[in-house]
Amino acid sequence: MPDLTPVIAASARWLLNAYPPPEGALSRALAHTQARQASTLAAGLRYPTAMDVQLLELLGPGGADRLDWLTGCEAHPDDAAWRTWVDETVVSWAACLLADPALLAPARQALAATEHHAETGALRRLTDPGAHDTEAAALLRHPDLLEPVAVLHRADLVERLNVAGAERA
Repeated sequence: MPDLTPVIAASARWLLNAYPPPEGALSRALAHTQARQASTLAAGLRYPTAMDVQLLELLGPGGADRLDWLTGCEAHPDDAAWRTWVDETVVSWAACLLADPALLAPARQALAATEHHAETGALRRLTDPGAHDTEAAALLRHPDLLEPVAVLHRADLVERLNVAGAERA
């Protein structure tokens, strides 16, 4: 099965750069885990079959330029390589999942119908965050801060999940 790891890693890294955790190794690790789990779930939904992943590998994900522009993030010149693997839709869907816990159950159900259902592992920090998780990802889960990114592809995610009334006003 083709691998989504580069897109997942780059998308999670972009989220952490845009919505950084508080100082400290534990906070960074907890926020990274949540960003990675959200990106993993979003990537599995976005590219549900091996053929989809192969097309992604052939065409490339598109990069982070538009996301940077929307959020005002400035790219470091040394980050050029990984930033090309950022997938705007995956980041947007991950932002939706981080900001709206009501989407997590339907997303996990939808993932079960993909070829990636066995690859995601436990998503506990995303689906059932503890107090330390919530504190570490305060910016990463803040609905108002995530809105410019989440709104980009929320309608597609809601359609994919077949969730009525999940559109944000």
